[in-house]
Amino acid sequence: MRKPVSSRSPVLYRISVGIRRVIRRFVRLTSADKLAVTIAETTLPCSITEHRSLLLRKLAGTDLDLQRNKVKTLQEACSKVNGVLIHPGETFSFWRLIGNPTAGRGFYPGLQLSFGETVERIGGGLCQLSNLLHWMVLHTQMTVTERHRHAYDPFPDYRRTVPFGSGATVFYNYLDLMFRNSTLNTFQILLNVGEEYLEGEIRSLSESEMVILIEERGHRFIRRNGVVYRENELWKIESSRHGGISSEKLLFANSAEVRYDTTDLPGVFVSEE
Repeated sequence: MRKPVSSRSPVLYRISVGIRRVIRRFVRLTSADKLAVTIAETTLPCSITEHRSLLLRKLAGTDLDLQRNKVKTLQEACSKVNGVLIHPGETFSFWRLIGNPTAGRGFYPGLQLSFGETVERIGGGLCQLSNLLHWMVLHTQMTVTERHRHAYDPFPDYRRTVPFGSGATVFYNYLDLMFRNSTLNTFQILLNVGEEYLEGEIRSLSESEMVILIEERGHRFIRRNGVVYRENELWKIESSRHGGISSEKLLFANSAEVRYDTTDLPGVFVSEE
């Protein structure tokens, strides 16, 4: 994938980011979306879905100090989101609640993907939180209205518990994760940074009548013109609690360039196109 011109110069990069952020602020000011901002101290009664992800990835070449910084960053971010209510008609915005992840606001340097390469930046690692939120929201009847993902597969799997291509990357403030509650139910997000895992749960005011499954189909590694890609499809399957599938919907057809050596990786077979 060809890199944009702004990636070739630090000055051009800062100008590009600044312009995009100004545009995004204007869009937010003129938007009719009612954003979720209410933080409740009490938890709603019904559990809809929960998930957790490993905090420290023990892979070759990873800086454990930066990963520990990421944990501190996640603790700060979770404190700003934990307990938030998404009432009917409201939209959740990742950046509306967390704000600008600067050192002065309690965020730390961590690893961040930029144009397919890892760089050290303040707030690096917040994508782990957006990934977890996105995965949980897919298991509800809320509607994702903005989601971005990387065009690369940067690391081999390490204790992965969700399908490839289910993440949501964020970058302040113009790459956001947003989802709307178009139901009549009220939802709540609960987050915790534990000893080993980032933990999340979505609860609601009343129990859902639907059971939702995210299913991966057609997962493969394939080499085209000497470049390895990883591909799959993710489907959302909704079933009634009383039995029977009510709908199947294709969510994503993923294809990403692999940025690690697949040779001798357990369980990885690369087919040739």
